[in-house]
Amino acid sequence: MSKLAAQDKFIDLSDYGRPIGRWFANSLKNTRFTAIHVTLLFGISGLIAIGCILQKQYVLAGIFIILKSIIDAADGELARLKNNPSYVGRYLDSVFDIILNFLFLMTICYVSKTTIWFTLMAFFSIQLQGTLYNYYYVILRNKSVGGDTTSKVFEYKSPRALPGETQKAVDILFAIYSVVYGSFDKIIHFLDQDAYKVKTFPNWFMTLLSVYGLGFQLLLIAIMLPMNLIEFIVPFFIIYSLLIFVIIGIRKYVF
Repeated sequence: MSKLAAQDKFIDLSDYGRPIGRWFANSLKNTRFTAIHVTLLFGISGLIAIGCILQKQYVLAGIFIILKSIIDAADGELARLKNNPSYVGRYLDSVFDIILNFLFLMTICYVSKTTIWFTLMAFFSIQLQGTLYNYYYVILRNKSVGGDTTSKVFEYKSPRALPGETQKAVDILFAIYSVVYGSFDKIIHFLDQDAYKVKTFPNWFMTLLSVYGLGFQLLLIAIMLPMNLIEFIVPFFIIYSLLIFVIIGIRKYVF
């Protein structure tokens, strides 16, 4: 099952890992590996990238960061291929992402001697950017005929467990997800409360928005590291947040 109907598909600059991720998922389709196993694998790739940053092996770090994005695209693909959607997998994926984002930036902070406060601002900025992307993207997915509705626009309570997962596991991961993402969701919803009323978003708008997708954010880091621009990563993502107001302004006043 595709995430979007054919007419709603757009060029997603953050989803460059999808073709290889789809191939990887297809290679696992008839094995005992599950989407959660793949999620754990992208976590390992992220940790290896962190180790490479600490050793100042920036080319290798960039490779493993991009590999993390590719594997990250594969877990959802595998779940759809096996027709086995999972709230456990959905929340685990998101929790791993935010933990790795924090560790990436803290490692960059340590190596580059950037101040901790600027680094925390960059972490906040990255999460807010990603939340805006997810907010509009999930709205589009839920309005798209035949699209993937595992993710909800407003997640206020733990969903009922799907076949093959326990309600306790779903409840625990939902609680963690709510704690780490709740404030970002509230901020973005406050900034654009009426977005869910829009019938659809133009493809060009979603492509512009995709510069805030996690895959694209990580690609920027993966490019900046081997270019010896590590000192600029933290301030860049703080300034990069200014585009949030441009994108929301376009959404509000153009359509």
